[in-house]
Amino acid sequence: MLKIVNHSYWENKFLFKKYDLIIVGSGIVGLSTAISFKQKNKKASILILERGILPSGASTKNAGFACFGSVSELLDDLTKMPEESVWKTVEMRWEGLAILRKRLGDKNIGYKGFGGYELFDKEKTFGSCSEKIDLLNKKIKKSIGLKNCYSIVAPKELYFKKINGIIRNKYEGQIDTSLMMANLIAMAQEIGITILNNIGINKLNSFKNSVELLSDMGVFKAAKVVIATNGFAKQLIELPDVQPARAQVLITKPIKNLKIKGTFHYNQGYYYFRNIDDRILFGGGRNLDIKGETTSELELNNKIQKHLDRLLKEMILPETAFEIDQRWSGIMGVGSEKKPIIKLVQHNVLAAVRMGGMGIAIGSLVGEQAAKEIN
Repeated sequence: MLKIVNHSYWENKFLFKKYDLIIVGSGIVGLSTAISFKQKNKKASILILERGILPSGASTKNAGFACFGSVSELLDDLTKMPEESVWKTVEMRWEGLAILRKRLGDKNIGYKGFGGYELFDKEKTFGSCSEKIDLLNKKIKKSIGLKNCYSIVAPKELYFKKINGIIRNKYEGQIDTSLMMANLIAMAQEIGITILNNIGINKLNSFKNSVELLSDMGVFKAAKVVIATNGFAKQLIELPDVQPARAQVLITKPIKNLKIKGTFHYNQGYYYFRNIDDRILFGGGRNLDIKGETTSELELNNKIQKHLDRLLKEMILPETAFEIDQRWSGIMGVGSEKKPIIKLVQHNVLAAVRMGGMGIAIGSLVGEQAAKEIN
């Protein structure tokens, strides 16, 4: 049942009119969808609804990796997904990054092309991945045109404890998530897109020519709707092959003379860390408790956080004094494969979800494609 709300005539006229497009979710995909749609439809009325003060899932809680696939991740994907789908997803990630960088400019997302590094503690795994570098470089060149993407780096060049091998991706970068989101929001508002926060949608009713979205604040109406809530999608629509996947994250206080620079992957991407503002941001560990982390609850997992602490002390910063400043969690959307879902799920309702943990890379392209599909 809806709460009784005290809206004025002016509020109803401004907020509860029928929109051309309503997007649920103000993260990277939601904002990108709105911007792409507005750029093609200058006079369209567009509303974005967000249940939090900021995007509740991963868009403001991620690690800021501008990546498209490490060697072990891609080799693992090739055992689980059709090869065509793997390279199509890589292509989408790279194209998505290009759209984001062109749309906002590198300065406005804090983009740094320091390169990415995959760390291996097991010689056998490092050996099997190293053997595939030439093959993957050929595939990457054919797929997205990048030459000599992956190469071996001697562990002594990047000193970490208990690491037996390192593979570099010279085209990987990092961004400042806060800059990116602030500038995406500013761009959306500048071109006339309305964003309402703290609006949770309880139910969605689709009809032949319109869609109703029921919230505690009233009923919003639109000709068309895009659901861009990623790991939270099943709370509104029936979509079997997308599940929430929680990620645990921490960040240190500033460290004097920090020499680590770049984005780093470990254990098939289940762990990841980077430098930012003279700090180390470190996340992952979902593999330690897959069942427990298949949740949309934004809570800390003590077991995983303790494991992150141990790896940080023993592997990443073994001879450096540091203090933890903050801990948090974010919610990704995953499924049986990593290619995003962009499809109509009801009359005039399109889902643009399942970023597979690569929302920064792929989100702008997914938004662009969603805008085309719902147009």
